[in-house]
Amino acid sequence: MSADNELRAPATFKAFVEKFPALGAAHESVAQAVDRAGPLDAKTCALIKMGICIGAGLESALRSHVRRASHHGASPEEIEQAILLAMNTVGFPRTVAAWQWAHQQLERDRNEG
Repeated sequence: MSADNELRAPATFKAFVEKFPALGAAHESVAQAVDRAGPLDAKTCALIKMGICIGAGLESALRSHVRRASHHGASPEEIEQAILLAMNTVGFPRTVAAWQWAHQQLERDRNEG
């Protein structure tokens, strides 16, 4: 697992990869290939993945990408703007939920760090 994925991976993810190591390795391989496929930096990729998570309604994945974006230098304001960009596409309720999840994650990270 890459250092970026090791960044406080959820216990469920760790348990899944432990039980199914070949699937975890395949997942990691695809993630690394995608990261190398273009010119975007890690912060930009994490912000884009946040938008994808909002559209798909994936709370846990959004929290993971909030951590990654922050780890790669995104400010809370940049994270917030990335979330707000979802409003006209996926709607007010989903955007507000994502905003709440992100703020909870940022607060959790501040308290742990």
